[in-house]
Amino acid sequence: MNVLLSIKPEFIDLIVSGEKQYEFRKTIFKRKDVSTIIVYATTPVSRVVGEFEVDYILCKDVNSLWEETKSFAGVDEDFFFNYFNNKEKGYAIKIKNYNQYPEHKMLTEIYQSPPPQSFAYIY
Repeated sequence: MNVLLSIKPEFIDLIVSGEKQYEFRKTIFKRKDVSTIIVYATTPVSRVVGEFEVDYILCKDVNSLWEETKSFAGVDEDFFFNYFNNKEKGYAIKIKNYNQYPEHKMLTEIYQSPPPQSFAYIY
């Protein structure tokens, strides 16, 4: 199963460089068979730009999540804790084998889906 995930372009750059090896989320998909994430770059790019395999997903209290992922979070501590403000737990998707597409595509060219607010299942 694939999931389409909206990610800000600056974070995609950090994924490509290897500085960001975890994608953080406040909520996560319910399906357990998600193996591939299709990456939609938000504005100003507004294109499908790549994909990666899900190595594993961590679900922990926010403090423990930071301690385990901070070396490859791609964000600083202030950003992390502001993002998870008022949340007891958070999720970190471990990125495996990121593949940047040579040509970025309009979402409507590939999927009949609007840009997801968080994520969308792709069948």
